[in-house]
Amino acid sequence: MYSVLWERGPLLGKGAFGSVFLAKPTSKFRSFPSLMAVKSAEISVSATLQKEKEVFDNVQGYPFVIHCFGEDSTVEDNGDMVYNLLLEYASGGSLRDLIHNSSGCGLPESDVKRYTKCILKGLNHIHGCGYVHCDIKPENVLLVNVSASATDGAHFVAKIADLGLAKRSWQRKKMRMDLRGTALYMAPECLIECVQEPPSDIWALGCVVCEMLTGKSPWDRGKEFNKRDLFNLIVDERELPEIPTGVSSQAKDFLKACLVKKYMYRFTAEMLMDHPFLDGLGDEEIPAVTCVFGTDEADYEVFCFSEDYELSCSSGDLSLLPDDGMALCFPPSQFDDLGEHLDGRSDENVPVLGQKRKRVTCYDNHICERAARRTLKCPASTIPAVGA
Repeated sequence: MYSVLWERGPLLGKGAFGSVFLAKPTSKFRSFPSLMAVKSAEISVSATLQKEKEVFDNVQGYPFVIHCFGEDSTVEDNGDMVYNLLLEYASGGSLRDLIHNSSGCGLPESDVKRYTKCILKGLNHIHGCGYVHCDIKPENVLLVNVSASATDGAHFVAKIADLGLAKRSWQRKKMRMDLRGTALYMAPECLIECVQEPPSDIWALGCVVCEMLTGKSPWDRGKEFNKRDLFNLIVDERELPEIPTGVSSQAKDFLKACLVKKYMYRFTAEMLMDHPFLDGLGDEEIPAVTCVFGTDEADYEVFCFSEDYELSCSSGDLSLLPDDGMALCFPPSQFDDLGEHLDGRSDENVPVLGQKRKRVTCYDNHICERAARRTLKCPASTIPAVGA
């Protein structure tokens, strides 16, 4: 009899480095919450996910960063080895979804303040742990329901997710640095000096706040333009993401503190926490993420856990539209050729998995127990004994 830890559910989405599925624990192993998000990729292309797990280990335990419950690898029915990252499930979707649903009008400023403070707290923690996120954007900010019970109604807070591109801060290397992230949210110093440090995350935050307030791209100019035009705008000292007019003076001043062209003069996350734009907001009381012992079948009624799922690992490019991806760093004089490099990773370069499977299994109870004790963020006493 195989020891089953969790069961894979519907596909939630696909990114540059893997696919994300809804998952639920099985009755045999109750050291997970009632619902999780599992990010999976074939072992041969899972280096970024494994790197993300390493970063999670170093920033773990903060309420404004998505929680990681552990990792495991599984053998699929077709013999493929798959790496899985077990993450906190965000039932509210992403900030991108919320902005999209505003139909181009943006979010109420009161909501923008609340989400901004959550993101700032998460960034301040990540920076304090010695990391740069490198890909702050609405898609990577998830909305998690923190209500104590269903009768209280949904109460969502913003949490930073997707640490796959994160890097150690202020590390100087002789070799040319890789440029990470998404073009629309890149700071000027990333393109001009190949510098990507905590101030670059603050610039990206400013772009996200602009987008929340307006419902439009931070570099929206009312016309289409290509990557070269975008990069020229970013590095031009006279150009900034458009600061909306119909917002408070505090909001405008907050954006100006984030969107400073010279990164050494940009506010830090800690400084921005005390900005008047965020005055009047109490500290969110966020419960710690804990394992739930026993599951409530009512949680699953809105989801369809069918027997067959397709797991795929697709690539992405660093296009003008908000996509995941990485690119090499080139000096501004080579903007003519930069677009070719940004699009250099095509779908043909990454294997695609097609998997028919009902659940993930470990083939030995001893292996299951040892793996759980090593990787799961829960008390050892909750791990079932061998033979249980």
